[in-house]
Amino acid sequence: MYALVEFKGKQYKAEKGAKLKVDRIDAEPGTAVDIDSVLLVSSGADEGSQNTVSVGAPYVKGAKVSAVVESHGKDGKIIVFKYMPKKDYRRKQGHRQQYSIIKIEDIVGA
Repeated sequence: MYALVEFKGKQYKAEKGAKLKVDRIDAEPGTAVDIDSVLLVSSGADEGSQNTVSVGAPYVKGAKVSAVVESHGKDGKIIVFKYMPKKDYRRKQGHRQQYSIIKIEDIVGA
């Protein structure tokens, strides 16, 4: 069973027990997070069973994904360098994106 969810403006494929790297959440590690914006739910992916897919317009009613915040961190540094040749214009800037790791606990389908 899996679900496609929209979280903080981005879409992720959530499966039970999977870990997702999402933009930083203002929550302590161990805090439960519920995601209500479920775009698609697919169930019955086992052998010999019928695969049912529910697609929302835009969200599936009654579906939600429960997750737990595991940790926070920072990605590697990205260097942004701008310059114009022969114009004495150079700008160097670095950026490190902050992220949170969440673990999918349960998917409740409609």
